[in-house]
Amino acid sequence: MSIRNFLFLAVFMITTACSSDLFLDHTGNMPEESHIRQIHLGQTKEEVYVILGAPSVVAGLSSNHWLYMESSIRRVAFMRPTELERNILALQFKDNKLVNVTQRTLADGNSISIDNDETKPADRELGFFRKYFGGVGQYQMLGNGRQQRDM
Repeated sequence: MSIRNFLFLAVFMITTACSSDLFLDHTGNMPEESHIRQIHLGQTKEEVYVILGAPSVVAGLSSNHWLYMESSIRRVAFMRPTELERNILALQFKDNKLVNVTQRTLADGNSISIDNDETKPADRELGFFRKYFGGVGQYQMLGNGRQQRDM
């Protein structure tokens, strides 16, 4: 076999082996459309939970923002993945009542509303020396404090 034929065979084997690796990933837990139509403004979190089930994500510290998401992604060999479908259902609660329902799809793009609220740290800020040298001089023995002897 000549080198030319060998190279042709090697390139052919590599390209055919990789090109057939097609994967369709479907992730998420979007409720069925019939269930989404059953929710309405003013329902409590418990009522919505019974209808839609557990959300994909509970956003925020107060757990007043629920997100249900699903997406389908096509992966072919070593090529960049392609998102085929994306659906997001965003629910907002206030005083345990549903006040806003928003649905987004892949066609809506990356439109995300930014909230300018700040979360204040629960603890005070540490100064430079305490932050970087606060543990110097602290010694803690491992285990119960006894030395072990080799026998």
